[in-house]
Amino acid sequence: MQRREQFKVLHKYGPMGVAALAQATPIDEAQTANSWYYQIVDKPGYFGIHWLNSNIEDPGRIPVAVLIQYGHATRNGGIVQGRDYINPALRPIFDQMAADMWREVTKP
Repeated sequence: MQRREQFKVLHKYGPMGVAALAQATPIDEAQTANSWYYQIVDKPGYFGIHWLNSNIEDPGRIPVAVLIQYGHATRNGGIVQGRDYINPALRPIFDQMAADMWREVTKP
């Protein structure tokens, strides 16, 4: 995007992503579901959205959302299988965002 005002369309998608991620987060992880938030990144030549989760597991400062997504080892040597819930939740938003961004950058 070349014009600064074009990036404002990103603000529409932050809350949409947060809602989709909260709804898709496994129900037994209510704290994680309620910990989603977003940031709009505005750097020279780059605009973007980061969806983040503030539910952090210590030690290691690992977001619980990442542990759910990719799985993890347990203290007693077991393994918890990951569940791909982030990608399916955000896919429709990415598709809509791409269509809207294309429309925005091709405006006369």
